Amino acid sequence: MVIRNFSFDHKGGFYHYRVHYDKMNKLCSNGLEPLKSFLESMFQDCPDKYFFTGPRSSSLKFKLSNLDLKNAPHHELCLLTHHGLEHNKERYSTNHSKVQVFMLEQDTTSIACELPIWLLPEELDLYKDIFNSEEPLTGHIDLIRIQDNKIWILDYKPKAQKEKFAATQTFFYALMLSKRTNISLENFRCGYFDNLNCYLFDPNVCNLPITKSIQEF
Repeated sequence: MVIRNFSFDHKGGFYHYRVHYDKMNKLCSNGLEPLKSFLESMFQDCPDKYFFTGPRSSSLKFKLSNLDLKNAPHHELCLLTHHGLEHNKERYSTNHSKVQVFMLEQDTTSIACELPIWLLPEELDLYKDIFNSEEPLTGHIDLIRIQDNKIWILDYKPKAQKEKFAATQTFFYALMLSKRTNISLENFRCGYFDNLNCYLFDPNVCNLPITKSIQEF
């Protein structure tokens, strides 16, 4: 098992970026090779200056249009989360690390966690109207899995059932990673989860409410 890690000191704290190289090399094929290149590049080429100002995906407070959110309460992600919280309860202080590292070590499809990601204003129409900013949108993806040649963008939310805007957050994560890798958004799926509930959706059927703008980050 080869897990490479690096801690980014970005706004909001330290983000422990980890990549499982064996699974990455195995699963990033059939058109997903640019994802592998991007994951590797972030260990030395992350534009850290983007991550201290501007909008953050985790702070977006508006909902998507045409969101078809499906609840899968007995999804394998819930079971993996349960085991991760128990297995790593003495090993890590944060629940995020407990779950993320367990996924990387034990789940055959999880390849990376806390991936830094960004979107430039010129990469999205009406960017300034949506975000009320001309600075890059940034974030850190909790978990990336690859199943059936689809890239799953996932966020661990300890109270997933109460989340109002987690779908918006993960939608933009997928959009940002699509832009960074030039892999079509059609190859992405999104979701958020805890040990009890898992909510999944296809980002390709969602629309942005362009009349909304973000006033605070």
